Amino acid sequence: MSGPGSQEAGSERSPAGGGPVLRASIRRDQLEAVRLSVQQAIPVNAILGATGALVAAQAGQWRAGLAWFAVSSVVNLTRIGLCRAPCAGLSTSEASSPDAVRDGARSVDRHLRLATLAALLSGVVWSLVALLCGGYTAPQTLFYLIVTCGITAGSVTHGIAFAAIPAAFIAPPLLTAAGCLAWSGGFDRTCLAVTVLLYLAALLRATVETERGFRRTSRLKNEATALARARQEAHEQASALADEMRRRATHDALTGLMNRAGFAHGAEERIAQPGPAACLMLLDLDGFKSVNDVYGHSTGDRVLVEVARRLRRTLPPGALAARFGGDEFAVLYDPPCDLPPADLAASLIAAVVEPFESFDAGRLGISIGLCHAHGPSLTQMLSCADEALYAAKAAGRNRFRIFDETLRGRLEMRRDSERDLSHALAENGLAENGLSVWFQPIFGDGGRRIAGLEALVRWHHPVHGWIPPGEIVAAAARAGLTESLLRFILEQVCRALLTLRAGGATDIRVAMNVSPREMAQVPVDEIVLGRLRALGLPPALLEIEITEETALDIETVQDKLLALSRAGIGVALDDFGIGYSSLASLRQLRAGRVKIDRSLVTGLSTSDDKRGLVQAVLGLGRALGLEVVAEGVETAEDVAALHALGCPFLQGYHLGRPAPAEQALRRVLACRPDAA
Repeated sequence: MSGPGSQEAGSERSPAGGGPVLRASIRRDQLEAVRLSVQQAIPVNAILGATGALVAAQAGQWRAGLAWFAVSSVVNLTRIGLCRAPCAGLSTSEASSPDAVRDGARSVDRHLRLATLAALLSGVVWSLVALLCGGYTAPQTLFYLIVTCGITAGSVTHGIAFAAIPAAFIAPPLLTAAGCLAWSGGFDRTCLAVTVLLYLAALLRATVETERGFRRTSRLKNEATALARARQEAHEQASALADEMRRRATHDALTGLMNRAGFAHGAEERIAQPGPAACLMLLDLDGFKSVNDVYGHSTGDRVLVEVARRLRRTLPPGALAARFGGDEFAVLYDPPCDLPPADLAASLIAAVVEPFESFDAGRLGISIGLCHAHGPSLTQMLSCADEALYAAKAAGRNRFRIFDETLRGRLEMRRDSERDLSHALAENGLAENGLSVWFQPIFGDGGRRIAGLEALVRWHHPVHGWIPPGEIVAAAARAGLTESLLRFILEQVCRALLTLRAGGATDIRVAMNVSPREMAQVPVDEIVLGRLRALGLPPALLEIEITEETALDIETVQDKLLALSRAGIGVALDDFGIGYSSLASLRQLRAGRVKIDRSLVTGLSTSDDKRGLVQAVLGLGRALGLEVVAEGVETAEDVAALHALGCPFLQGYHLGRPAPAEQALRRVLACRPDAA
């Protein structure tokens, strides 16, 4: 009788529950329903059995009736025991592992087979009722026939979940009754036997149909349950994914600290809260680039992870820590009374400089900029802390600097310089507070003759006064005006050259400084040569001064310097003696002149070490055919010392200070031998 049910189960597949899992769920529902229906039917079975035994006793067959009832009771108790026996399949679910689902399905099938066998055994016991009524020929036949038909109909009514169980129960008693009626003979008994067989067929068909209905209902229920569970799991997965995406969006993947976005969100909330002033720290590792270059990026990554761990270990509870990218970190905390910002900064420096296993001690350090204020926005605090960090790094390794009024003035100067530089360039040196180019003379013959000029950019800001030249170049870089500044200075230099030629000073060479950023990012060779050609100026009258810092990236600037040198423009290496130049770089940079840094010239007359260094540079210049200029000459004693050493060119305040273009050019022309 399980054929139709098994055939239907083979077609019960859906995306929601899956084939094997769905079939296991339906079989589990069948077993649970069978257990419930059997336990409900057994009391009725026992009552009818006791009634049958009493009728047999009244007919004089009390021993047979008692024996029959005893056997029936044993079978009923067995069936109840099977219904209450533990089954592993009833404790599994769709969420269980595939192996657990398979084992559970086998356990359910085994219990259903045992329940079917017990039902068959109970049916056989009820078929023995024929012995109590003489094979359905005794006067009690009608009673037993009615009881048999009633209990079989009740079995089908209760056993809707699994057709095999009611079929196994009703078949033996009804077949026995039909056989006995047909054997006893007579038209009415034969018709009654046929009726019993038709009744049996109708009951069997009912068992099949009711099982199909139960399985269909169970399938729909389990599909709905599986779909709801799938939607719940999908929701949980989506929520977990969203949480993970939020975490990734706000945290650094390498160190686990917050990233810039996460830190900004948390810090803005913290700053907006009333209470004591928050302290913001920007931390930048010293020497991290050399760690990457020497030991590799994998070691660098491990160092960053370890630095993050040390920061967490050192910071007080509740502090926000972030990695902004590269080797830059940030910290925000509310300073308690027992942990001032300076003390925490010192503790952080001490934690970071502890030796690392990957490399030698002392290679890595950290600089910290602090901003301790209440009220300003995070952007303002970051700007202030960055200014303090810049000052800390300028002072050396493993230092911290707290943002103060001095740094505030410097920061305001930088901001205003960046904001106002474009307007100053547009004024083209005509306004009093505009940008201008001054010139400082370079002397030959031991300081007796003006041999050249150096162009120096000057800017008198209406608020901050004179802006240092380095700050002008930096402001141009931040404002995207690097090329505009270069063209402005070049134009002023070309005007000076035209003035000198017109005055007959055709042997005076003018030098202009080009920063490493300008040399790397701007087509200096094209701009300079194009402007000289447009004005008809000989390239030999112009000299380009570059710092030793430019020599660090020779490959980037070599082609540009080669083009300038081939055109006849001179190349001078400024600040020589304190940086990175080598003999090879002097040739690669096409340098024809070196300028001894002022730190080696100042106090030369009283320092044997400086005299030795200057003498070495002069010897190098003679050996390589380079002109040597000593800059920063501040005293007559230094002039005398340089003259004694044979230095051919001198530059410094003692001989001639920088002056506006008109004044400087007038002095040069006035010193001409043919001047009136």
